[in-house]
Amino acid sequence: MLVDEATIHIKAGKGGDGAVSFRREKYVPRGGPDGGDGGNGGDIIFVCTNSVDTLFDYSRLKDYKAENGYRGAKTRKHGKDGADLTLRVPPGTIFYDGDKKIADLKKEGEDFIAANGGKGGLGNDHFKTPTNQTPRKFTAGKQGDEKNLKLVLKLIADIGIIGLPNAGKSTLISSISHAKPKVADYPFTTIEPVLGVANYDKKQMVLADIPGLIEGASEGRGLGHKFLRHIERTKLLLHLIDATSENPQKDYRAIRAELEKFSRELSLKPEIVVFSKIDLVDKLPDLKYDLAISAATGKGIKELLQILAERVK
Repeated sequence: MLVDEATIHIKAGKGGDGAVSFRREKYVPRGGPDGGDGGNGGDIIFVCTNSVDTLFDYSRLKDYKAENGYRGAKTRKHGKDGADLTLRVPPGTIFYDGDKKIADLKKEGEDFIAANGGKGGLGNDHFKTPTNQTPRKFTAGKQGDEKNLKLVLKLIADIGIIGLPNAGKSTLISSISHAKPKVADYPFTTIEPVLGVANYDKKQMVLADIPGLIEGASEGRGLGHKFLRHIERTKLLLHLIDATSENPQKDYRAIRAELEKFSRELSLKPEIVVFSKIDLVDKLPDLKYDLAISAATGKGIKELLQILAERVK
């Protein structure tokens, strides 16, 4: 199941307190101060990895805390630093602190520190003076950062496949990649985005099959509005139109209208228009298009892959 939003609470580790201690030394009052500093609290770090493809874990477990630093010890021993907490997220994860975007992790290995651990406190060794040889003063460790974060996933794909429900998007992506979306002859077969990888002439392309859009999707109707953001990062839109439709021009205009309502930037992305299911019609509808295909028979698929590879390049 694709979970593409989650709100979590994070708290970095508190710094350890400084120590109050006195060494035993002849002719030195109380042996002299030798309390060590406290260790720093652990950070909370997010790292981007291809081994994760959803925010599902963060929708279940909401609270994350790094380890506290340890208290200082005698003989000026520094307290142990608290362990960092490293959390994995999929490529395309955006982080918001309130309304402010604070990070956007897109590639394997990218990371950022979301919460800094508190600094350890000072031991009494720091507070000795000529007039105070036996200080009992120390400082407490600082609290670590604490905040609520909103995580939003935007899939990373080269090509976004869009179109009305039952336009043949699932059949197409399953025929040109190893993706296995559900395929059936009724609307809303796909209820969450599906990623597939297609290869042509040694070039690899990542395609996102976006659940079918309908009129009013940008206002919340149907399924597609939830997933429109997943094609905001794509380089190219593949607009699939059912050749058996009674009114393909109306179908095309309906999808374009939803894109424009959702995001002007999205509506300006390069687009190729492709008729699907041409094996079921004798004549193509009167609408300007780039290519006509049949995923069921394979007709036009090689030509489509060639066009996609050239346009993405």
